[in-house]
Amino acid sequence: MPSYDFALILSRPLYEEELDPLFDRTHGAVTVSIITEPQHAERPGNASCSWPGRTLAASIMDVVAYIEDSAPGLRVQRVEADPLLTIRDIAERTGRSVGSVRMAVTGGRGPSSFPSSELSSAGHRLWRWSKVAAWYDISDPQLREARPTTQAINGWLALRDVVPDVAPAPEDVTSALSAVIPIVA
Repeated sequence: MPSYDFALILSRPLYEEELDPLFDRTHGAVTVSIITEPQHAERPGNASCSWPGRTLAASIMDVVAYIEDSAPGLRVQRVEADPLLTIRDIAERTGRSVGSVRMAVTGGRGPSSFPSSELSSAGHRLWRWSKVAAWYDISDPQLREARPTTQAINGWLALRDVVPDVAPAPEDVTSALSAVIPIVA
């Protein structure tokens, strides 16, 4: 069974006391932002993981349920399945050395300019995997599945927040995506 990388944007970070139930459900495979003071509960939170599943949709829906069951009142608001990577992550995914990737980033190797980083913080830069994979001419079937799956699940997440009585059950969304992803991806 493949493992899928994705991140979830949460309505708020988790409190420390909510970590144990989440850890019990996910065996520590989900990394989340936490808060220690109530005044920080107004900020969005995030969760990221590499989760096994039959499909990306099944993996996402599993983790959504685990997170929301672990923290009463917390809601997943959005999913992102095109991960941000460090130079080390890029090296692992492409089978290259860290030095080789660093040379590509600085322009010392490769066909043209390396994709721009998406985020830079405290001297660390992160690149979007889809752009890096395209630059290295890597065909990643998980990326082909990611775009339609995340669009559909993000639509479902929005629908259940606006009109929860109309939103289909998670298993219905997963089933529908399983039927159409081989056609559209």
